[in-house]
Amino acid sequence: MTKAKAFHELHHRETPLVLPNAWDFGSAAMLVAEGFPAVGTTSLGVAAGAGLADGAGVTRDETLALAARLALLSVPVTVDIEGGFSEDPGTVADYVARLSELGIAGVNLEDGRGEAGLAVPGQQAELIAAVKDRSPEIFVNARVDTHWLQLDEDATLARADAYARAGADGIFVPGLRDPEEIAATVAAVPLPVNVLYLTTGPSVAELAALGVQRVSTGSLLYRAALAATVDIARAVRDGAPVAGGIPSYRDVQHRTP
Repeated sequence: MTKAKAFHELHHRETPLVLPNAWDFGSAAMLVAEGFPAVGTTSLGVAAGAGLADGAGVTRDETLALAARLALLSVPVTVDIEGGFSEDPGTVADYVARLSELGIAGVNLEDGRGEAGLAVPGQQAELIAAVKDRSPEIFVNARVDTHWLQLDEDATLARADAYARAGADGIFVPGLRDPEEIAATVAAVPLPVNVLYLTTGPSVAELAALGVQRVSTGSLLYRAALAATVDIARAVRDGAPVAGGIPSYRDVQHRTP
């Protein structure tokens, strides 16, 4: 079975796919070693790691380079490509085809456009259709940013429907936290629904009961790693105890290809 097919099947189980989002090979390899059946990337982690802004469409090369490394992992990998790094359907389709050729199993394609707000639904649907026409095997997780950007939230389901009809394989609505809204979205969308795990939102078990089939961590792990980095550096500087549970040098070295 190909990684792409295995990734599709992970969205059709009795329990949701809990998808951790990595930002480099080391973080992804450690997550695989922990037993996660698939790994995603976080565009914030990729962008910040390169000293660039997230959501600005400027990490095309960095994202591709990371994808080439992550494709060496034993599990399916899905890559966050923001809005596709272009407004031209053919260009976006070509980019995703390169990812697919590397062995990447899926992509997140969002309709948020940073300070420009939201993409026109019809144009976003064209991007999705072009990607699926060129790379039918890849799992396209169509991200609807209405709740994330708090813009035109009443159009969430209409956008999801347009993207489903264009060929998307899943619908991702980050920012959804109200159980009734989540349940209504699951009921209305004919595809696997993905939500972003929020520390103040429902648990994975609660999301499963609502019918959610994929739960992503987004930038949470990356931000937590930054916090831990500063905490430990501060402890060393100030002579305070250093937290335990840190992987050894050999543990990390062992995860390299």
